Amino acid sequence: MHILHNGNIYTQITGFPTAQAIAIEGDRIIAAGENQQILLMKKPGDHVVDLKGKTILPGLTDAHIHLENYAFSLLKINCETDSLQECLDSVAQRAQQTPPGAWILGHGWNQNVWAEGFGTAQDLDRVAPENPVYLTAKSLHAAWANSTALKIAGINAQTPNPPDGIIARNHLGEPTGILFESAMKLLDDIIPDPTIQETVSALKNAQESLWKMGITGVHDFDDISCFTALQILGQASELKLRVVKGIPKASLETAIQMGIRTGFGSDMLRFGSLKLFADGAIGPRTAAMLAPFENETSYCGELFLTGDDLFEIGKKAVSNGIYLAVHAIGDRANQEILNGYHRIRQYETKHGLAHGRHRIEHVQILSPEDHSRLHEYGIIASVQPIHATSDMDISDRHLGKRAKDAYVFRSLLDHDTIIAFGSDAPVESPNPFLGIHAAVTRRRTNGDPGAEGWHPEQKITVKEAISAYTLAPALSAGMQDKIGKLSPGFYADLIVLEQNPFTIPADTIHLLKPQATMVNGDWVWKSD
Repeated sequence: MHILHNGNIYTQITGFPTAQAIAIEGDRIIAAGENQQILLMKKPGDHVVDLKGKTILPGLTDAHIHLENYAFSLLKINCETDSLQECLDSVAQRAQQTPPGAWILGHGWNQNVWAEGFGTAQDLDRVAPENPVYLTAKSLHAAWANSTALKIAGINAQTPNPPDGIIARNHLGEPTGILFESAMKLLDDIIPDPTIQETVSALKNAQESLWKMGITGVHDFDDISCFTALQILGQASELKLRVVKGIPKASLETAIQMGIRTGFGSDMLRFGSLKLFADGAIGPRTAAMLAPFENETSYCGELFLTGDDLFEIGKKAVSNGIYLAVHAIGDRANQEILNGYHRIRQYETKHGLAHGRHRIEHVQILSPEDHSRLHEYGIIASVQPIHATSDMDISDRHLGKRAKDAYVFRSLLDHDTIIAFGSDAPVESPNPFLGIHAAVTRRRTNGDPGAEGWHPEQKITVKEAISAYTLAPALSAGMQDKIGKLSPGFYADLIVLEQNPFTIPADTIHLLKPQATMVNGDWVWKSD
């Protein structure tokens, strides 16, 4: 048995929010209370830890991550640079270490912060003339390729834009090297897939990276390809991260044929929701908007899924026990998806189906008349607070005054909406303390845009932010009676912090780093 005492333990138990000590037997918490009460339970051979006033929180869950992409991003060139030239320098350095003909992969560029704007295929050709190069944007809604990569993919002036995708072209109609949305698949599909063992190795590395940040669980929205690798880790008792695996749209029929329902699996690895896309993103201006972007007369982004479309797909999913999670960024996309969810709720009621824990992923821009509708229909807002501070300049540029309708966490909570926090990693860092800091201060870690923060009326409290990383993801996963609290009968998933996030200055929360992380009663990582 583990006994942890003399600490500030935030249990999140209603009516008993804090404790001095907890007792853990096997993978479960068996008691929480005052020091003297818990120490009386000690038996010979038990592991007793004096926390010396340290803080313990329930393990944190990233409710929206691309796990395999994140795992392999740790091995890619980091393209999140201040200038295009810095990115090219990194590609040149990698090219010197890469055999001719081998792929060079990178992630994280953002043309919005580069004075030069988008790069070109020719830029990459100059620094990596003997390798195909493919660099995904920070948003994951655009990519940048060199001429060798384009040639391998068969992309030229005669190649048509695929449905829901754009091949950027110059004045002669030649591809520039930038691909938007589904056009990325023209290259994605020809890049050699990693072997299963390479994926297993990458996931093990990513798992440890996440533990160091205090993350004990994730809701994964990558493709289904890494599911086998996760099973291999589980069978070898090496999966020490709770994974809720989303179901891609392309796998819906297979899931139905196999009788797979949301929640099927174990408490370490289970199926989650069907992932659908309603639109693109703010950065490349492919988010579906109710009115044109700033400095546009008519362009309102790209709508991939209407409310009617969602209803047609959704009624098949819910009839087979599969919940829904829909990517929606723009205010039009969110409105359409809420219209569809309204009809799905009516369908569930009419046919005697349980109301699923459906979600909207991102909810980045929401028209004021729609603020109450997520709660009204029982829809979970799966949002990424770090996007608010990362994208605030982009939002101001592309939305103008409508930026006040972006990342409206306070308004959603005031309407009793359940909010689950994630990172969208590798789009952003999965560090949850960066997310908490962004949600509480509405400021970047360097203090921008000033003491009050960006649209400060949307700030939330530390308690609300931690709940969004614990209680809300647990509810979304159907595990609200197993994780998210440090309560008797719950799994012993927890993190140890040197400082207390509830009492330190809010503008220092991003500096917090766990000293230890426990999953299932095992210390999976310690700093010393």
